[in-house]
Amino acid sequence: MMLRIMGFVLCATLVACVDVTPQKDFNLEKMSGKWWIVGFATNAQWFVSHKATMKMGTAMMTPTATGDLDLVLANLNADGSCWRMTNLAQKTDTPGRFTFTSQRWNNENDMRVVAVQYEDFALIHTIKSKDGVSEVLNNLYSRTPEVSAALQEKFRQFSLDTGILSDNIAILPKNGECAEA
Repeated sequence: MMLRIMGFVLCATLVACVDVTPQKDFNLEKMSGKWWIVGFATNAQWFVSHKATMKMGTAMMTPTATGDLDLVLANLNADGSCWRMTNLAQKTDTPGRFTFTSQRWNNENDMRVVAVQYEDFALIHTIKSKDGVSEVLNNLYSRTPEVSAALQEKFRQFSLDTGILSDNIAILPKNGECAEA
């Protein structure tokens, strides 16, 4: 129990101490389109009990005329139904950094595109805050469901560097795709 408490305090401290900046020369228009969510890493407590059942999903990213980013996440459930979540990520003064409030989870999100090769992958770091508690979520997005071992290692190392325990880093198994809504 004491180790869990110490781990939580350490992660909470790292959230405040690690300064993650978006990629230089970020291009919002090139983020447009479908991405596969292939990697997931977080220090959130709920992840431990859900990690084994999580699978790849998709994210549709659509830049708005005002420079915001419309995000539609979708994941095919085992019963064939589709789970969806939509958020409008609002631009900040820093290109590649967005903020939004999740209506579903009732939390504040500070999202940063920290590394991107627009035709291949995007590494996204989000700090989620609710009731004074912050959690880190890192996602590895890919234009295809397959990612190289080198890219998986880059994601793993970035997640470790941002305070996420090794056991809380997952490359998600492939999954079917939701039909367009």
